[in-house]
Amino acid sequence: MTGILWIILVGFVAGIIARFLSPGPNNPQGFLLTTVLGIAGAFLATAIGQMIGHYGPNQGAGFITATIGAVLVLFIWNRLVARRVISDPGNRYLDR
Repeated sequence: MTGILWIILVGFVAGIIARFLSPGPNNPQGFLLTTVLGIAGAFLATAIGQMIGHYGPNQGAGFITATIGAVLVLFIWNRLVARRVISDPGNRYLDR
């Protein structure tokens, strides 16, 4: 349980930092969406780190790795929004 809370906390901070590191017109708008994408990046970094043996079964991603994972998730999000595969729910003016 503590590992999941750590991933969420680190993912939250990583999401905020990732948003500042990758500015652009297709950034997810809103605090909640940025937080969710950061947490998804932290879980992605944890899963990849555990698959390659960098982390143990009960270890979460570190701060730097979670930030890299959040930047990766944010990049994928931006590409999907740019190709109009998904719409950005926080940006109402993008589809007009």
